[in-house]
Amino acid sequence: MIAGLLQCECILYSAASLKDKRSVILSILRKAINNHNLAASETDFQDTWQRTTLAFVSVGTSRVSVERELNRALALIDGCPDIERTTTTYEWF
Repeated sequence: MIAGLLQCECILYSAASLKDKRSVILSILRKAINNHNLAASETDFQDTWQRTTLAFVSVGTSRVSVERELNRALALIDGCPDIERTTTTYEWF
């Protein structure tokens, strides 16, 4: 059994309030949870309106399948014009 953790620190340039930030983040998190085999959460900078850290976790029988799911989470972030990834970290358990 392989567990993969993906942490992405991101900047939201167009967010003018925490409400703007939350709408962008919740859209990404909901898509990750509902459409992919991922657990997802905002893990840092909850009270900062232009910065966030998102974490995604996937568990599977092979590293290839887990990495594929985590890369889909990156595609969700990269496909959103309101958010930009600055730091991306993978961890394997």
